[in-house]
Amino acid sequence: MKVLHLSTSDLDGGAARAAYRLHQGLQSTGITSQMLVRAKSSLDKTIVADKTLLTRLGPPSTSLPLRFYPHRDRTMFSGQWFPDAIAPKVRQLNPDIVQLHWICNGFLQLETLAKLNKPLVWTLHDMWPLTGGCHYSGACDRYHQTCGACPQLKSSKEQDLSRWVWQRKVRAWKNLPLTIVSPSVWLAECARSSSLFHDRRIEVIPHGLDLTRYRPIDRAIARDLLQLSSEQHIVLFGASPGTTSDPRKGLQFLQPAIQKLGQSGWQDRLQLVVFGSSRPEQPIDLGFPIHYLGQFQDDIALALVYSAADVMVVPSIQEAFGQTASEALACGTPVVAFGATGLQDIVDHQQNGYLARPFEVDDLAQGIAWVLEDKERHEKLCFHAREKAEKVFTLELQASRHRNLYREILENKIS
Repeated sequence: MKVLHLSTSDLDGGAARAAYRLHQGLQSTGITSQMLVRAKSSLDKTIVADKTLLTRLGPPSTSLPLRFYPHRDRTMFSGQWFPDAIAPKVRQLNPDIVQLHWICNGFLQLETLAKLNKPLVWTLHDMWPLTGGCHYSGACDRYHQTCGACPQLKSSKEQDLSRWVWQRKVRAWKNLPLTIVSPSVWLAECARSSSLFHDRRIEVIPHGLDLTRYRPIDRAIARDLLQLSSEQHIVLFGASPGTTSDPRKGLQFLQPAIQKLGQSGWQDRLQLVVFGSSRPEQPIDLGFPIHYLGQFQDDIALALVYSAADVMVVPSIQEAFGQTASEALACGTPVVAFGATGLQDIVDHQQNGYLARPFEVDDLAQGIAWVLEDKERHEKLCFHAREKAEKVFTLELQASRHRNLYREILENKIS
């Protein structure tokens, strides 16, 4: 069995890393797996980078239609209108199954999917495949119908860019042999309620991790190596580039929650540690120390960061899954998040973390305090965090479920 994964990148970003992990997991089960990407960062010889002129021109060209919406929200919006040269490359590699991942930023034109002439499996990494161009819909549910009058575009016209993208998707994907894979129950329900995928087969398969890499490391050793305080509780927050300016990631909730803790007696006992981002020119003032670790590219270093923390906070409004949360659990670190969207599949309330009421700052602060204030309870949370990862988030389980899905798809094709 030969599987080809189409992904804009192999390692740059959470979706790319999830795709690459699945690729590695499938290889470990004996499946011949390759990736076709636009931006290759690894040295892996089973990853093919498309270097055609169209692929290079895609990223700067894909956002041109957005110039007609100067007042739009500065969140990502993808029309995927620019042509590509991916279909001939897929024919050359000749897989049995093509698995789509995150294919935006000019990598794959919408209409290309019909040219691949292979059974398609599409792993959802955000809401973009369901919508007229936005990657997360926020409070908007117009993707249930036909999009148009898009709030993110600040458009009042029904026949706007979002309607055009939605109509192109309907035409191009109408008769595709397409199966949807969602990493979370929430995103699967979004897909089932969408006008584009309501009649498709949709399976829920959580993202997997290599648990020999993501594993608990002695907290004192981790802190010593990272030069972090051994006297304070460490609250960890992941802030990849753009996180601090993206309301979806929830910094606007974390900041007042931490300040409330400082006002209620925790000020001298907490330190906020931020990874994925360097210290900004104008750092936020919480009234107590913030330590910026910068970016980490390898799994071992990330495991060290998670292991150094007492609690990981993921205050996102919407997450397709929430890999930083599953990575933290794998390293034995409890997670505090809001009880909403994909994070509900990862965090079990008061078992391996705390799910705060959406989107209440007071309960988010209470959740952090609840995890930290009792040493014996904290040790149990840490144990159950790792236990959850071993039961649900292994690469072996993810690869096995995909292998069974591929076999079923190919058998139905033959019959």
